[in-house]
Amino acid sequence: MTQIIIDKRFCGPPNSGNGGYVCGRLARHIPGGAEVTLRAPPPLDTPLDAVATDDGTWELRDGDKIVATGRAASVELARVETASFEEACAAELLTPIEPHEHPLPTCFVCGPARAKGDGLRIFAGSLRGHKAVLAASWTPDQNLAAEDGLIAPEFLWSALDCPTGFACNCDQQTGSFDRTPLLLGRMSARIEARPRPGERCIITAWPTGRDGRKRMAEAAVHDGAGKLLAVARTTWIAVNREVQFGRTP
Repeated sequence: MTQIIIDKRFCGPPNSGNGGYVCGRLARHIPGGAEVTLRAPPPLDTPLDAVATDDGTWELRDGDKIVATGRAASVELARVETASFEEACAAELLTPIEPHEHPLPTCFVCGPARAKGDGLRIFAGSLRGHKAVLAASWTPDQNLAAEDGLIAPEFLWSALDCPTGFACNCDQQTGSFDRTPLLLGRMSARIEARPRPGERCIITAWPTGRDGRKRMAEAAVHDGAGKLLAVARTTWIAVNREVQFGRTP
């Protein structure tokens, strides 16, 4: 058993952890590709126990409450969308939500209220010429590096998180957007390589389906030379706005 504390810097909604970051922290215990399911809003600044179970899975626990579960998984995507760094920068100008309209402005990954070097400030928008594909640029800060000098794995999970949330609100046929409040329910990711701080990266994301309240999307991160760094598959859940914000409706 090891202890994990989700620092308030890494929030998604104001009072809980960013889903991708939390999934990535738990996935550190799982070699290779991993699938993490969020069971409850991850509390901030609270000691959580990462516990290996008898069946080979991991649980993230807040006392007796299970916050998340993780297991090894094969993460293979049917397709992987790509873009140049310049195309990704242009896509950011087409992000579907203006900063003053953002539902979670302090989100560690996509929040426009976060300062450069503090939040990731990843603003995915429509990739020109590609219906229902989003893209964004990302140049990771030095403070995201692990002890080996490369960007820590949980920040690749983070970077893949919010772009898929935006993609889930993108219609596969028309490319149009809605603004349904969503929360991450499950995320699977496989990391091929980790970038260095200051290395230009490109994120692409695209919707893959809907089933009732569930919305699915996939994403990839490439480096500036086009090398694949990581891929992810996500399931988001449509929720009441109050639930998304962490309040009881």
